[in-house]
Amino acid sequence: MGLTARIRTRDGWAVSHAVVTVTDMTGTQVLRAEADAEGCVHDPTALAPGAYTVIVTAVGYTPFAAGALVTASGRAEVGTVVLARPGGTELPPPGPWAIDPAHSSVAALAQHLGISSVHGRFTDFSGSIEIAPAPDEGTKSRVAAVIRAASIDTGNATRDQHLRSPDFLDADRHPEITYVSTGLTPAGPDRWTVHGELGMHGVVRPVDLDLAYLGTGADPWGGTRAAFRATTELRREDFAMNYNQVVQAGIAAIGTTLRVELDIQAVQGEALPPA
Repeated sequence: MGLTARIRTRDGWAVSHAVVTVTDMTGTQVLRAEADAEGCVHDPTALAPGAYTVIVTAVGYTPFAAGALVTASGRAEVGTVVLARPGGTELPPPGPWAIDPAHSSVAALAQHLGISSVHGRFTDFSGSIEIAPAPDEGTKSRVAAVIRAASIDTGNATRDQHLRSPDFLDADRHPEITYVSTGLTPAGPDRWTVHGELGMHGVVRPVDLDLAYLGTGADPWGGTRAAFRATTELRREDFAMNYNQVVQAGIAAIGTTLRVELDIQAVQGEALPPA
């Protein structure tokens, strides 16, 4: 018996601060429940059979409303509710933002032996974001990041040492991996394509990031944070990393394509250096 629902963003994140309100056909509120940390609502209150309206609200999202029919069991299963942010494409409020490495990750996946993936991450990086006011957010917003190549960590010391060698990152000669944006293009609600230049292994190439803006909110330390998820694919040969070992049947030990996944939190209030 009772009400069950799952509240999610378009990217599948739980909306833990959502509130579900149920009204009867006269508009009278008969139930109000808050989502838990997983974005789920489980309220045991039995509802009389009949038609109701379910309204889901959360700060920073467009309210959702739909009809629901309660059966003789007294159960209302709303299912998964996807909340959208109001308006079209969005970015955080204008101004400077600093990437928080303690709550961000820079990861890469490479195919291994054609049948599985090797997961790696960089543990030492920094970056800044400058969001320009509308209507110039696409042309004047900037992103800059620096990754220390030697901080690669795949969970295997021997493999990590090889990745730092001249066969791959050559971290002694090229200690920094850099990314500097050159522009943004809207790609849908909450989604952007970040155009930029990636410097790695002594080579600079244009690289686009597929960016999802996940929202902005207060943190426990009195600050304001914005969250992003970005992905791209890189070919090792584009950055002069041509090492490979071919095993039986011509299968490469390590794939030539890397999938890069970035989960970023940025804190409002720290500026980029002048361009």
